[in-house]
Amino acid sequence: MKMYRAAAFAALFLFAGVFPAHAQDVTLTSRDGDVEITGNLLGFDGEFYRVDTIYGELTVDGSGVDCAGPGCPNLDTYVAEIVFSGAPTIGRLLMPALVEAFAIREGYEMERHTLEDGNLLLAIHDPGEDRVVGEFVFRLTNSDEGFADLIADVADIAMSMREIRPQEVFLGKDAALGDMSAQGRGRVMALEALVPVVAPSNPLRQVTLSELARVLSGQVDNWAGLGGPDAPIALHLFEETSGLGQATEDLVMRPAGVAFAEAITRHRDGATLAEAVAGDPFAMGLTARAEIGNTAALALSGECGFALKATRRAVKTEDYPLTAPMFLYLPARRLPKLGREFLAYLKDPTAQLVIRRAGFVDQAPEEIGIEEQGDRFANAIAQAGEELGLEELQRMVAALTPLKRLTTTFRFEAGSARLDAQSRSNVAQLARAMEVGKYDARRLVFVGFSDGAGPAGNNRRIALRRAEAVRSAVVAAAETANMDRIGMELEAFGEAMPMACDGTGWGRQINRRVEVWVR
Repeated sequence: MKMYRAAAFAALFLFAGVFPAHAQDVTLTSRDGDVEITGNLLGFDGEFYRVDTIYGELTVDGSGVDCAGPGCPNLDTYVAEIVFSGAPTIGRLLMPALVEAFAIREGYEMERHTLEDGNLLLAIHDPGEDRVVGEFVFRLTNSDEGFADLIADVADIAMSMREIRPQEVFLGKDAALGDMSAQGRGRVMALEALVPVVAPSNPLRQVTLSELARVLSGQVDNWAGLGGPDAPIALHLFEETSGLGQATEDLVMRPAGVAFAEAITRHRDGATLAEAVAGDPFAMGLTARAEIGNTAALALSGECGFALKATRRAVKTEDYPLTAPMFLYLPARRLPKLGREFLAYLKDPTAQLVIRRAGFVDQAPEEIGIEEQGDRFANAIAQAGEELGLEELQRMVAALTPLKRLTTTFRFEAGSARLDAQSRSNVAQLARAMEVGKYDARRLVFVGFSDGAGPAGNNRRIALRRAEAVRSAVVAAAETANMDRIGMELEAFGEAMPMACDGTGWGRQINRRVEVWVR
């Protein structure tokens, strides 16, 4: 059979096109007339047809066939449409900046339109051809709705402020979408953080995570319980169905074993939440770092004296405990070429710069010199105990002083040897940098740290095994990197440099980590 005939029958994978959602009759005929496929056109992405035939669902390369019938698209005026659905924090604040930067790089122009239902349409215009070549439609719902739309095949990409839930993975498999929790189906595109906020006139400047959980559960409902005046605390949070609302439950409430109080004002977006808190001296809220507005952000403190603010570096390194990755979840099907090019652009270093300028935390690795980490070494000295003496601290200082710390840090899911979502993304980011030669002729040292529970010797051995596991994961992911040109070493200092207090579960979780240092 001729090559074009093979292409005509190339049913390599399923994809839901962005052509009409309802099926229409078409006949696809090979250029020599020998092969004919008749069925209902389910989708067209500008290059491939998806047709429901008596043989099942077939994906056919449009370059090898002619299309006839009422459902055939006009190839000369084809407009690629990519529908996003989910978190407004991503769709309203971040994606327009990225789409505009992508359009400029490709020589296009972008037009922004707010639709009647409040959703957003970004039209990509080709000035050379004087026509619209693509439309990015954003359904600004919430993370739950984003996954529901992806599973129902009414959206091409889900935007989420949380990882996909097991029930959603099950529904995706049931809808023939494959395993949406598999590698490559979910991408961390940027980082956000949940930040406790109060009105600027409120004198409170820090709160412990346990205090925050007691406030949100209603166990502490008066400012007197936090050392303030005798006045009730007015609580403001994101809607329970939003990704950040669910992240609040996952990161604050569930670890503390408490449920939300009933008297909480819920908000659909961070702007209205910040406005409400800023105008009420007795209010407290938990909002997105990028949407603090005119409120005052509180640091997260511990009983041992540590205090962490949601700085860009603290979020990027995941030292700040309430970090919330921003996800795009992709279908198993093929996207239009314009959509694939946009997704490829998101991996480009210039896209990381756009993310930072939009007020979010990018994933581009940064190098932090030893002189910028005085507070960390001071904490190490302050927390040193009987088992961890001066000799071990001196060994750590001597080993790390010639190096710089990368913001690429790896942490594990609670009670698991599996890397968390941000760290899995960091594996891919670091592997990609190695593949393009960024660390050729340099030395990478994977340094393991632990919490302080248990004997110091055991903690150091556990930390070393974690560092070895991370190094192995990175090496496996960097398939095309020239490992002969990169030094890859292991080191571990156990409990020598805590980032948080060991007296709480979240503090121990923060302390268990693998850092990457470079020379």
